[in-house]
Amino acid sequence: MSAAPEDRADPPAEALRRWEETAIEFARLAGAEIVASLGRTLSVRYKTGAGQGDELLFRDPVSEVDQRVESLIRARLAELHPDHGIIGEEMEDHPAAPDSPVWAIDPVDGTTNFVNGLPLFAASIGVLHRGRPVAGAVWCSTSHALRSGVYHACGGGPLSFDGAAIEGGPNPAVRRRLSGEPRVDPGAVLPWETRKTGSAAIECAFVAAGLLEVARFERPNVWDVAGGLCLVAAAGGTAFVLCDQERGWERFAGFGDDPRSWRGQLVIGPEEAAARRKDALAAADGGRA
Repeated sequence: MSAAPEDRADPPAEALRRWEETAIEFARLAGAEIVASLGRTLSVRYKTGAGQGDELLFRDPVSEVDQRVESLIRARLAELHPDHGIIGEEMEDHPAAPDSPVWAIDPVDGTTNFVNGLPLFAASIGVLHRGRPVAGAVWCSTSHALRSGVYHACGGGPLSFDGAAIEGGPNPAVRRRLSGEPRVDPGAVLPWETRKTGSAAIECAFVAAGLLEVARFERPNVWDVAGGLCLVAAAGGTAFVLCDQERGWERFAGFGDDPRSWRGQLVIGPEEAAARRKDALAAADGGRA
């Protein structure tokens, strides 16, 4: 991702490392709660109300784990950093003191997978400084190590998994890699095999770790991708966002002054691959690259 202007420089390295450690703590807490709930019959409610058509009735589930984990994280953050803000999926925002960080938390990303027992879900913790992701931790139900664990990073990296820096990269002998896609448009010809995991946070972590070459998200919420975008940047990747039809695609620079209301189509990956994907989208839409 592009370097910040001077007036939006990152906080001191010591503060970033401290926030990263706290993000790891929260991600592990969420993961422990998720694992402890496996095998139990969970209470589940749906945000989408009746009267919107049968196809929309049960599309946005919330489990008891989502709510319990977010409550635990909020209580812990209030102890550690009472002046920091919080944006979460399940509860009202806690405003930050002027120029203090804002934490974007998603206790269970991929809840539909989770409540159905499909083991592809994550817990995402992102720290925003003036709207930019500067630290992140994502607990994933599976990983490059074929086990659950936490991908984490701050500032410019390195990308780590459970405390160890990730080294190496994709196998150069693999000629056709994978792309995370919410859907594939008819007639689209892509240089990657496409996959849909059902979790934006997992796809961010997998792009950072080199398991996916690129990923695209149509209208993610800030808590879906805040932690993961920090991982991608730490791994040397980039992100492009579709601003509007007039401005077209631009390099992602942050979520702005009101992260909760932010929406934007994103493409993430190594520079060349991400640019190729956003250019293909721009060509398909007839918009600017």
